[in-house]
Amino acid sequence: MSSDLVRLARSWLDQDPDPDTRAELAGLLESGDGDGLRERFAARLEFGTAGLRGELGAGPNRMNRVTVMRAAAGLARVLGPGAHVVIGYDARHKSDVFAHDTAAVLTGAGLRASVLPRPLPTPVLAFAVRHLGADAGVTVTASHNPPRDNGYKVYWGDGSQIVPPIDAEISAAIDAVGPVSGLPLGSPDDPAWTTLGDDVLEAYLKAVTALPLGSARDLRVAYTPLHGVGGATLAAAFAAAGFEAPAVVAEQAEPDPDFPTVSFPNPEEPGAMDLALELAGRVGADLVLANDPDADRCAVGVPLPGGGYRMLTGDELGALLGEHVIRQTSGGDRLVATTIVSSSLLGKIAAEHGVRYAETLTGFKWIMKAGGGLVFGYEEALGYSIGSDLGLPVHDKDGIGAALVVAGLAARAKLDGRGLLDLLDDQARRHGLHATSQLSFRVADLSLIADAMTRLRTAPPTRLGGREVEAADDLSAGAGGLPPTDGLRYHLSGGARVVVRPSGTEPKLKCYLEVVVPVTGEVAAAREQAVRDLGALRTDLAEGLGL
Repeated sequence: MSSDLVRLARSWLDQDPDPDTRAELAGLLESGDGDGLRERFAARLEFGTAGLRGELGAGPNRMNRVTVMRAAAGLARVLGPGAHVVIGYDARHKSDVFAHDTAAVLTGAGLRASVLPRPLPTPVLAFAVRHLGADAGVTVTASHNPPRDNGYKVYWGDGSQIVPPIDAEISAAIDAVGPVSGLPLGSPDDPAWTTLGDDVLEAYLKAVTALPLGSARDLRVAYTPLHGVGGATLAAAFAAAGFEAPAVVAEQAEPDPDFPTVSFPNPEEPGAMDLALELAGRVGADLVLANDPDADRCAVGVPLPGGGYRMLTGDELGALLGEHVIRQTSGGDRLVATTIVSSSLLGKIAAEHGVRYAETLTGFKWIMKAGGGLVFGYEEALGYSIGSDLGLPVHDKDGIGAALVVAGLAARAKLDGRGLLDLLDDQARRHGLHATSQLSFRVADLSLIADAMTRLRTAPPTRLGGREVEAADDLSAGAGGLPPTDGLRYHLSGGARVVVRPSGTEPKLKCYLEVVVPVTGEVAAAREQAVRDLGALRTDLAEGLGL
């Protein structure tokens, strides 16, 4: 076992205030587990535009109290004394501890901290930053990551996630922090430390129930918060908006950091929605809704004509919500936005209605920078932000607000004797059927992703899925005026498109596929053709990437 690893571990142990991680680290040292120490100390979690996210445990390559206190101290140095920070947290393991450690470090450094009263959805924190006029916000969450993970996300004074160069400034400030045992710490009875009441939540509910919901309310909904924090807030929002209370999956209704009924707490993962779809069938639901564990994402299922249900893709829901918001609002300055990996359909809908449209890099931190007059933004990974009156109440993705608006849209369609699938067919007839899919490769060794990207850059494909590659963009060069990012985009014949990029939060290489099939007869026939076309693209990409 390396003497350097032992020295680093003992130094960490000396400053660690958490008895759990102290015991973990002491056990590794006592047993001489060099591999375990290397996993924790040979690297560290990097603070970036997604903040911090990783597995719970001891050491700089894990999420723990020392890592969080260092992050809070770095944030305090960038903001300076007197700044006001709002802090929220979800119901994962240690989230409440990390939130209170953050408040202690900030108030100890001369800042003001306002802590949400209990585990609440991430969009409530994003809303609170602007509502309270704070300088920044922090939420402790790992969103839909596995149970062993946690994370730390930072918002700036505009209520949106940080973007460069702020992330680099905070990261550099974190590097300059000494042992956390030497940090001055505030306490909950400090005048600068406020534990908020329900006023902020009530203001948030008032804002989201003022979204363009329409007037129809006859709708039966089946819902799951997937063991997360969205259940109570969504129920309150539905009640305030006048909807019938959803039928809730009992096994997943209460927050549980172990997520016992799902292998992966993400509504996009196979099996995650099984209990909700089963409940929908039992109660005859007109709509199936799900939030991810911190309730910033919204998933939607719809009944099929022949029985059963199917989940909408993020792009399908994005197109429906985008057109709904456009139809329900007015003004020439309206802007709708999505990302370079989402469907191109929103751009065609915007053009049809004379509304401005923008594409951004992946992530809501970029969507929120798309420009003034933003009334709708979405990303294909089930993230939606909806506004009215030429603005957004939440400058981040909001799974509660999205659930309300899609319920209003579905209720209006039901009143007309139609469903959301009928509205999708209407869009396909006007603009062609836009079908999207993903191909993801999870790896244990990140060098495999770098090697795959290098292969694509040195030997770019000329055909994919039987289509000519008409143009290719290396996004690392800042294509189309976008900030540089590690990714490749291929424009194929027939309006098809492929984007390949490493994930920013997981050890994955992600490929985003889109085909456009003209509708000359039945929409169902175009859908069948799109399935074949996407399958051909997946096959060629899998072979070309070699993963």
